[in-house]
Amino acid sequence: MKNNTLIGDSAISQNVNHNSVPLDAKDLMILRLLQDNARMSVKEISEAIQLSTTPVHERIKRLEASGVIKQYATLLDGAKLKRGLMVICYVSLNQHSKKSGSQFIKLINELPEVMECYSISGEFDFMLKIVTEDMNSYYNFHVNKLSQAENIGQVQSVFIMGVVKQTHVMV
Repeated sequence: MKNNTLIGDSAISQNVNHNSVPLDAKDLMILRLLQDNARMSVKEISEAIQLSTTPVHERIKRLEASGVIKQYATLLDGAKLKRGLMVICYVSLNQHSKKSGSQFIKLINELPEVMECYSISGEFDFMLKIVTEDMNSYYNFHVNKLSQAENIGQVQSVFIMGVVKQTHVMV
């Protein structure tokens, strides 16, 4: 196992916090509804779960304050926005220190093509989800941005040929 990257505590703190929040059946119902349609009104939710609006509103605020609900987002169709090529890119670093890991993370956060970045175990240190317009734009990203970064060791790209399942639903 090669992954020895030491990265700053704040860089992965939201993924390391294993303090679960106690949720009851009504909380889970609210979360399922909001995952399906984040624009659903408190009134619509209260009708669906048979609870009055005030407790539903209080529950949603508690779920937000506790970090269970991190944000509300809009899912977009990349192909319609000239972002039709999706690539999973595995990256290993040459040096595994806190400083080098932090520098890589800083770079990744500045690259708009990188939609997601995960610190992983195994042969590679990071897995990136990259979205670009086409193969030429990915080549430009790979050669002129990613590969130019300091401390980049091995890079392996896997091109997504089709999406079989894509969800944001957790509960």
